[in-house]
Amino acid sequence: MCSHASPLITTVIFSDFMSVNLDTVEEKLVSELRLSPIQAKVFVLIVKNGKMSAENIAKKLEISNSVALDTAQSLMDLGGIIDITKTEFESTHPRFAVVNMYRRMCQRENIQFKKNLLVDNISIILEKPYDDARTKYNQ
Repeated sequence: MCSHASPLITTVIFSDFMSVNLDTVEEKLVSELRLSPIQAKVFVLIVKNGKMSAENIAKKLEISNSVALDTAQSLMDLGGIIDITKTEFESTHPRFAVVNMYRRMCQRENIQFKKNLLVDNISIILEKPYDDARTKYNQ
């Protein structure tokens, strides 16, 4: 960027870099938390739908049951989801799950764990779908 760029341009570029929406959240999970694309898809699917079996994950994403199960188990190891039974999984709250996965990624990659606004934005964008999926059970 040119040294004479106006602060407004810098702010817009910074703002675009930090923006996350439901269309880009999987991409941001891959780039910021170093999830695989299938891990990102499974995590977002569970956040949006609530408790899911490996079989339902497989059907929704058109993958094999074994890939769904292996991926869900890897997300448990990363701290993003929990198991309800051996084949049923649920996400913890996105603010906890995303920061937990970020912390573990920092440990794996030997990166200092510190506040990351993009990671915070990922968790914020997933809050509403998470809450919406879980309030349907309480109605």
